[in-house]
Amino acid sequence: MSDIANEEASLHAIERIVTRRNIEDGPAHAVVLRRRFEAPIDEVWVAITSPDRIDRFFLPVSGDFREGGHYAFEGQASGRILVCEAPNLLRLEWLPPDRGEADEVEVRLVDDGDDATWLELEHASVADVFHTDLSGDKFSPAIGWEGPLHYLGEFLRGALPDQPADQWYVFDETEEMRLAKLRAAEWAEAEARFAKQR
Repeated sequence: MSDIANEEASLHAIERIVTRRNIEDGPAHAVVLRRRFEAPIDEVWVAITSPDRIDRFFLPVSGDFREGGHYAFEGQASGRILVCEAPNLLRLEWLPPDRGEADEVEVRLVDDGDDATWLELEHASVADVFHTDLSGDKFSPAIGWEGPLHYLGEFLRGALPDQPADQWYVFDETEEMRLAKLRAAEWAEAEARFAKQR
């Protein structure tokens, strides 16, 4: 476990973009997290679409894993699998347990040679949930994607234990708040760039 890099190591590995787009429920606010992984595209695709791999770096997931099927992340979100085009595109309806309307999460993979892959994760919502509060009272869901992307990278490089994350990951509230504040500052910059473009 000492081989697992601290989450702060990924802080500058992620490109953050704030944008807008239309989803099934209408005009939406959106955030994009873009990161390069040192792994072939097929390996990254299997990691993000296979339940026995997803739970190594994220959460336990259950469901009918095909386009049109339903999935549920334990304690997080559920919904339909809208598009599944291996190995490049996965689009999910994302229904958080505390909201009535569904967001959309889209993951796009592009190979960068034989042994590297660019991953773009776009989370779009008709609700105004992505505003960054630098006071630390409320964090954008965009910040919540950074930990799983960090641990996906650690999984792909073979640094994680060969067991579900809920068996090895230890939640440290103080550390999570410290990381959230660092990430919030990065997202505030992304919001400022977006505001200048409008």
